[in-house]
Amino acid sequence: MTAVRDLESNPAEAVAIAVSYQEDPERAVDEIAARIGDTDASFVLMFIPHRMDRGALQTALTRMLPATAIFGCTTAGQITPRGYEGSAMVAMAFRRAHFRVASTLIKPIRPVHIADVVTQTERLAARFPATPGRRRLALIFADGLSKQEDILVAALEAGLKDIPVFGGSAGDGLEFNETFVLHNGAFYKDAALLLMLETDLNFRGLGFHHFMPTEKRMVVTRAIPDERLVLEINGSPAGHEYARLVGVPADQLSPIIFAENPVLVRSGNTYHVRAIQQMRQDGGLTFLSAIDDGLLLTLGRGKEIIRTLDAGLTVRDDADEAPDMILGFDCFLRKLEIEHKGLEHEASDRFRAHRVVGFNTYGEQHLGVHVNQTFVGIAFFRPRRESPL
Repeated sequence: MTAVRDLESNPAEAVAIAVSYQEDPERAVDEIAARIGDTDASFVLMFIPHRMDRGALQTALTRMLPATAIFGCTTAGQITPRGYEGSAMVAMAFRRAHFRVASTLIKPIRPVHIADVVTQTERLAARFPATPGRRRLALIFADGLSKQEDILVAALEAGLKDIPVFGGSAGDGLEFNETFVLHNGAFYKDAALLLMLETDLNFRGLGFHHFMPTEKRMVVTRAIPDERLVLEINGSPAGHEYARLVGVPADQLSPIIFAENPVLVRSGNTYHVRAIQQMRQDGGLTFLSAIDDGLLLTLGRGKEIIRTLDAGLTVRDDADEAPDMILGFDCFLRKLEIEHKGLEHEASDRFRAHRVVGFNTYGEQHLGVHVNQTFVGIAFFRPRRESPL
């Protein structure tokens, strides 16, 4: 049997990774700094447990990593080199030899001013000219409770033009109170962090979910789009009509029912997931992405989530090499479904085998579209070496 080439036994070449399970922010940063402090890093990405004291963490970062450009966000869970975690602080130091970065903080984003975002994005791209022989991509981390990611990512797509955009919405566990992005070591809410990267590495974007459309259709007949709130489906109270189509009593609707029975929106030949966040007391359904009057929805049915995960993460470069590391943005509802089915160990095994590090999100951004219940990622391949003469 071939041994798993995981990140703990065989670290990534282009990115140094450190994980701390300390609850105290100062001790956590001390551990992180001890492991990546000597890395000549262009920048560090940090994925933060939602309950960690942000003020103490910000102070510790300033004191222990004063000269390091630090970005990231709060999360609904983490993916470490060992797989799924719930209270780990993850740090990824992107080596200067392989990465260059420019950043901008977009604040406020409630509401998004499209023209301003396009202008800000174009300015960032203009002061970050391309280097011959290198490739560029963008990462976006947004307040996951802003309800603005759909408009935001469309504006970014317009401003960045041919530069691909990937990202995840910041999380707050399963509490949905407030989420934060981390820009230059400081926390902000009602904000989005845009990073433009340039790298000499080959990379490949990933995006997949495990749902198929059923024959059960529904039409949004009354909604408040700005709130991502659906009040009526098929002319009936939204929660009750959704429960009827799923086949459960309305009073039994729960996050796991929503996770296992999402609604899908068709765009061409592709179905995107529109995840339900919760049912309100008045029977309305709040969603995690854009919704509108007259929108045609299809009830989704899941395929084998572990097999789909394994297949989606199995990528190769032109030289038939596996990735050095995959940066992953995985919807919290996927993790919820996996845990409910008792499959967390199998999922973690797949993440470990495919060298995935990242976090659980409140939404994912993939090539100009904000989606839910989807895994979005970037597979970075090992640095190319010159062939000996």
